[in-house]
Amino acid sequence: MDKTPIRILLVDDQTMFRDGMRVLLSSQPDFQIVGEAADGEEALRKASALHPDVTLMDLRMPVLDGAAATRRLRASLPEIRVIVLTTFAEDEAIFDGLRSGAIGYLLKDAPTEKLYEAIRAAARGESFLQPSVAARVVAEFARLSEQTPTWAQALAEPLSTREMEILRLLANGATNREIASQLVLAEGTVKNHVTGILSKLGVDDRTRAALKARELGLI
Repeated sequence: MDKTPIRILLVDDQTMFRDGMRVLLSSQPDFQIVGEAADGEEALRKASALHPDVTLMDLRMPVLDGAAATRRLRASLPEIRVIVLTTFAEDEAIFDGLRSGAIGYLLKDAPTEKLYEAIRAAARGESFLQPSVAARVVAEFARLSEQTPTWAQALAEPLSTREMEILRLLANGATNREIASQLVLAEGTVKNHVTGILSKLGVDDRTRAALKARELGLI
């Protein structure tokens, strides 16, 4: 039985980039481009009408920027997963994008396979950070943890040794498949552990799990 394709909305103010992305993503049988938008306001209208599974969102756009559009989209249509796809690798841009509610963050020069992987992960409700971006996130929270005493904060239910191993790997941007391979576990087992980790940390996705773990000094 054929799987239902992942419905994608492209949001970028550069027509040539959208054209290239449409051709690239249409080469994958499980992807379907359902619409395009050139700014944040148009993205909100298109998302409301088309209900895509995943939205690829640029950050710097006219009328309404990508971070603001993502915040509004997540507030009105939280089931739509947003991946920031941008040229901006500065810390300010990364954290603005993630704070807005994006489930993933990729640079436009990322390998094509990483883009495909990010879209499929987002459709499953999993976060995806490009490794270089994940490293910046971890570094920032390492800096913050040095400034803020976190020893007084504790989890109601501590993480197991196995959960801590998985948490460290996902904080570095590893996917469930990569974690399973490294720890010699079934991918389904890793997924179950990740669900438990999110619950214990009181967060909704992998990105926020990594941020919360760093904030608490767990990693």
